[in-house]
Amino acid sequence: MNRRKKIKDVYDKRMKQANLKVNPKKAKPKYISKAEREKIAAEAATQTTDAETVEATTTDEQAKKDA
Repeated sequence: MNRRKKIKDVYDKRMKQANLKVNPKKAKPKYISKAEREKIAAEAATQTTDAETVEATTTDEQAKKDA
């Protein structure tokens, strides 16, 4: 009886580890360091300013064409 229980416990433990490896819990997002967060924020800021300048130039060009 004791031998069967030990074998079953080992088997269950290995199956549990295999299942966790295949289907990891995704409750926590991947960690992003402080430097990476600042870098991403800087890139986003430059993209928004680029978009604003493009919009401003297109409206200026349209105003010149209308005049």
